[in-house]
Amino acid sequence: MGWLSRRFGLTIDNLLAVDLVTADGRSRRVSADTDTELFWAIRGGGGNFGVVTRFVFKVNDLGPVLIGNWAYPVAEASDVLKQLNELAKSAPREITAGFILSPGELMVIAICSGPQANSEDAIAAFGALGQTKSSSVGELSFLDLQQMFDEDMAWDRRYYMKGLFLREIDGSAIERMVQGIAEAPTSETEYYVLQLGGAVSDVDEDATAYSGRSAGFYCLMGTTWDDRKHDERFIGWSRAAASRMTEIAMSRNYVNEQAEASKEVARESYGEGKYRRLAKLKGRYDPTNLFRLNQNIEPAL
Repeated sequence: MGWLSRRFGLTIDNLLAVDLVTADGRSRRVSADTDTELFWAIRGGGGNFGVVTRFVFKVNDLGPVLIGNWAYPVAEASDVLKQLNELAKSAPREITAGFILSPGELMVIAICSGPQANSEDAIAAFGALGQTKSSSVGELSFLDLQQMFDEDMAWDRRYYMKGLFLREIDGSAIERMVQGIAEAPTSETEYYVLQLGGAVSDVDEDATAYSGRSAGFYCLMGTTWDDRKHDERFIGWSRAAASRMTEIAMSRNYVNEQAEASKEVARESYGEGKYRRLAKLKGRYDPTNLFRLNQNIEPAL
């Protein structure tokens, strides 16, 4: 999932075929035509079924891109996010909004791609949700946006992230985020929330192993630090924040954004029906569970 998912769908929705080396050492071309069931599984099933050596993707015409980001005071977060939630509901799929709530500020980001991106009016409303501390419109390229947080997420640092799906950023979600950020253990603590819907929701929930098609947003909460002496405190904050948000989250999840790998995480993320289907396929293609250093699906033999 990413900034273009509302317009073009998820990465897996644009996947046409792969060359996959399975546990028996065979290289297989997997697509909807050659192996429907395995193709279903790898689109959301992670690295449980083999090693991909080649991807074949559908290519989309991105067109012009307009990106805006605005910093709002944390004290205004409740009011700003209530308005953002309503604004996002009516946004066309060419527009994707997101925000990062940290102890220092609430950063709102909006991206518009395609013909509408020729006008700043397309995203102007996201910069009028309150009194901004700073603003930037049209000064970032799409590549700049994708690299925006690279230095913050550098190698050799310590991280703990947990994520979940939300239908909307309603009052309950806002209250929990505002409370959580007030208890943040470090300035590098954040809630990172990305709008979904649009083309993501066009695909039937059962069409791929990925679960969560009906979600309106994905919410990540976590922190970054360097000294291992802070591990317990900072991990504790992330777990507590996630627990608080889970009370109102959707029942499915995205396996790639969970700091802990376990069969319970995988089963809960996919749901019982999809998990059983995946486990049956796992038993066919990887009966010894060779590919297990992941959010593991145990083979059903």
